[in-house]
Amino acid sequence: MTVGVDLAQPGEDRTMISLLLAIRIESEANLSGHWRGKAARVKMQRSITRTMVGQRLRDIGKRPGEILAGEQGCLVVLTRIAPRPLDDDNLARSLKAIRDGVADAFKTDDGVKSKLRWGYGQEKGPPKQYAVRIKIEQEGRCS
Repeated sequence: MTVGVDLAQPGEDRTMISLLLAIRIESEANLSGHWRGKAARVKMQRSITRTMVGQRLRDIGKRPGEILAGEQGCLVVLTRIAPRPLDDDNLARSLKAIRDGVADAFKTDDGVKSKLRWGYGQEKGPPKQYAVRIKIEQEGRCS
């Protein structure tokens, strides 16, 4: 697996972190197979995401508690990159393990009371290229 890190320049926009993880995100609703295969896939995606987001937060000298101490919180945009798109309900479901991994890195949950807001997107990639981009932006006094 390869990991790319894109850094926004200060003052450019409100992006704190932008990661590109080479993880194949598939429609969980349309996959069949043994439950252990799905459990292993979800565990791997969540663990890699938690580790990479946590490491990136440490790299920029931020602690999750400091970031979420603001009144507004942060916006997390998850973008699936693949040769073919998913419909919107399958997109959100397929990115659930990634979403949980980001919330784990911030030491919070991903529910309605969380200070993390979520957005989803898709981009068409070349054949056989699969990845997910995680972009965390400041909102209000999130710093």
